[in-house]
Amino acid sequence: AIFKFLFGKEMKTGLFFGLNKGFIVTAPSHNTKKERPARRKGIMGARVKKVKEVIREVAGFAPYERKILELIRAGSAQKFKKSLKIAKKRLGTHRRAKNKREELQNVVVEQRRKQQTKSCYSQCFLSQFQTII
Repeated sequence: AIFKFLFGKEMKTGLFFGLNKGFIVTAPSHNTKKERPARRKGIMGARVKKVKEVIREVAGFAPYERKILELIRAGSAQKFKKSLKIAKKRLGTHRRAKNKREELQNVVVEQRRKQQTKSCYSQCFLSQFQTII
């Protein structure tokens, strides 16, 4: 009890009896243990990411993915829900379906952003061209 008062926590007394019995040891620091490789499982590395990008660029989207993309582009809540339903039917689990829908949603956002930058470039080009003429 006096140890708790002095140090803020119960300390071992070194005795083999009593409330705080036990051998006195120094607590290991948190950085002594190496992280096991299994803890990295599922984290995508840079190389794998690049490979997946190339495959997506070459192969394109599967038919069900194109259908989901269409539904997402429609923009209504009903279609958004339907896209999850289709993905779940194809992929088997709710979690996989949600991940796929999120991935395809990011694709749509990226496509819209590219479209805007293209239109901005064309407008800038036209304005410069008109000033020349």
